[in-house]
Amino acid sequence: MQPTALRTLVGRYDPEVLPLERSGVRVRLVVGDEAWDAVLGDGEAHLDEPDGASPDATLTADEQTWKRIAADVRGGMEAFRARRLTVRDDLHLGVGFLAATSGMKDAGRLRFRTVPTTDHRISLLEAGTGPAVIAVHGLGASKASFLATVSALAPKFRVIAIDLQGFGDSDKPVGAPYDARWFGAAVVQLLDALELDRAHLIGNSLGGRVALEVGMRDAERVDRLALLAPSMAWRRKRPWAPALRLVRPELGVLPHAPRAVVERIIDRAVPDGRDGWAAAGVDEFLRSFLTPRGRAAFYAAARQIYLEEPNGENGFWPRLRELSVPALFVWGRRDSLVPIAFARHVTEAVPAAEHLELDCGHVPQMERPRETHAAIERFFAGKR
Repeated sequence: MQPTALRTLVGRYDPEVLPLERSGVRVRLVVGDEAWDAVLGDGEAHLDEPDGASPDATLTADEQTWKRIAADVRGGMEAFRARRLTVRDDLHLGVGFLAATSGMKDAGRLRFRTVPTTDHRISLLEAGTGPAVIAVHGLGASKASFLATVSALAPKFRVIAIDLQGFGDSDKPVGAPYDARWFGAAVVQLLDALELDRAHLIGNSLGGRVALEVGMRDAERVDRLALLAPSMAWRRKRPWAPALRLVRPELGVLPHAPRAVVERIIDRAVPDGRDGWAAAGVDEFLRSFLTPRGRAAFYAAARQIYLEEPNGENGFWPRLRELSVPALFVWGRRDSLVPIAFARHVTEAVPAAEHLELDCGHVPQMERPRETHAAIERFFAGKR
């Protein structure tokens, strides 16, 4: 017999919160040793027996957690954040299902959509009302890496977490530059499409570099910048640069290592990648990387990070000295990808910038969410 809690959730399904481009989407809802599929499409949802095929997303919780989710419209996301409920395979779809079945109707509710801009279609999630904040993820990540940020800042801001083109559920053009200037132009196009004159920007890793690019090239469109372990042009020698310039990232569309091999590599890089938020983040990376276009985009963006010129007329560091937008830099003391030593170089280039050091690695908003979000909220409010 279908659990009452699951019937309640499916009965609240709001297709406007989670627009789908195809029918027959299956979200598997696991309750202990039993499972049912929520079948979504054509603006409707119903419960069905699992059909034997792999689902598009899987949500797992015990019976009491499902009952609490059904009884409280905020319960789904709270259970997810508290790790009483897990989401695997497709975080966009899984979290979107929770949002679409919450029963919430207010203007600031969590919602998903794809926005056509001048050149691309950008997938995003947003929540809250108030001053606009655009959150931009790192290399290989997606908008899901800012779920906690959206939740933390939504009471005071309209927070919009995006998938950069090439990642997540946004367009993935083959042969595109995938450099900071190209990504930055896409963010400005998104502001135009959303009819936003200005916005605060948050960026992690590659997203931080993209946010800086917007701040340097289109300062009139940016209120303030929160830069979480932003990637920057290397100051030391780059011995592989000459050879890497000859390698075409489009080769990523060719057949590649199977999922199991890629997962073993990730396990070495992310020791806790099979649990909680880390597991969901690994799923998001694999969902894109194991497609030819996603793989080509990843290689192209990584290549551009390595090849960016640090000095010279158009070099990164001379350009950074011209940054006029107020900026907060958040550094992780245990960050092996963007070492905290970069803070000294940033201080020399932008003396007015603020800095925060945290005991974490490369993703402060997930590793130290409370401190990171408190600092961002204070900074965006113009407080010191």
